[in-house]
Amino acid sequence: MASAPRPRTTTREPEELARRLTAWLDTRLPGAEAVDVTVPESNGMSSETLLFTVRHPEPPLRSCALRLAADPAAYTIFPVYDMPRQYRTMRLVAERTDLPVPRVLWLEEDPRPLGAPFFVMERVEGRVPPDVMPYTYEGNWLHAATDTERAHLEEASVRLVARLHDQVPLHEARFLALPGEGSPLRRHVTAQHAYYTWVVRGLPRSPLIESAFDRLEELWPHTEGAPVLNWGDARIGNIVYAGFEPAAVLDWEMAALAPREVDLGWMVYLHRFFQDLTVSFGQPGLPDFLRRDRIEAAYARLTGHTPRAMDFYTLYAALRHAIVMLRVAYRQVHFGEAAAPGAAGDADALILHHDSLAAMVQGSYW
Repeated sequence: MASAPRPRTTTREPEELARRLTAWLDTRLPGAEAVDVTVPESNGMSSETLLFTVRHPEPPLRSCALRLAADPAAYTIFPVYDMPRQYRTMRLVAERTDLPVPRVLWLEEDPRPLGAPFFVMERVEGRVPPDVMPYTYEGNWLHAATDTERAHLEEASVRLVARLHDQVPLHEARFLALPGEGSPLRRHVTAQHAYYTWVVRGLPRSPLIESAFDRLEELWPHTEGAPVLNWGDARIGNIVYAGFEPAAVLDWEMAALAPREVDLGWMVYLHRFFQDLTVSFGQPGLPDFLRRDRIEAAYARLTGHTPRAMDFYTLYAALRHAIVMLRVAYRQVHFGEAAAPGAAGDADALILHHDSLAAMVQGSYW
């Protein structure tokens, strides 16, 4: 892993984006200029991020971040990028909770200025637990922290999710309800199955992913619980920290109405993904950090709601992540960065965490 090239995250030219961004900015703030435009190394493979400074006599210099929908011609990770939905979600959370959500400044729905819709928000300074190399690896700031500092970060991060679930009035978040029939959880799983179908159209299917969907039906919760606004990508890699305290909550593109445990399962499993990967490369990682039992206990203490059916929700998180990983792998194949699988069974090997997902399906992981 340490020597493997990172999959490309963009097909756009930063210099061209900077020129077009300045031209657009002048329409919103005449006389303004976008300077120091950079693409962060941590740029994701779905929506893209640009960092820049607005230079204008009034107001003074302002640091900004821009979230740009993926180039539709560049083998996108998701089929749809609804930037107005993200913008509206961030405004709702900022207005109705005490979560540190960056202030959103402008929404541009016209794809012509930058090639796709985007929105601009104020940039919050701080540090983010890295994905590459993962924060579970030796040598980064979180791994080097003390147990007490990591425990503080863990508690503050779970508290953040708890406050989100408890503070947003459900009737004001109805625009995040997923389409379809059945309960919010059923709609959520149905949407994931539709996403999987889109990922494998014309390509080898994944027997492992399909067996995980079957296992979900066997584990389906007897009581789903009332839906809440789920962050959707609830993990510490999407939080900017000032010291060990959350300073900004980022990446709202997967927000939806669903049971609380959808977010909790994602938080538990996304850490396990990095931890398992780290152990497989001979490092101890952070085995006592963000443990499932600690997250469940903290959430119950903070909200009064004891998480239920977590074997289902952690499996669901691993399954959802597997679909994304398969799309990432097929994107690498598309760009000639990886070899195409020869048959359906070979597709399973493209999923980085296929062993842990298989163990969850078999009931032997936990």
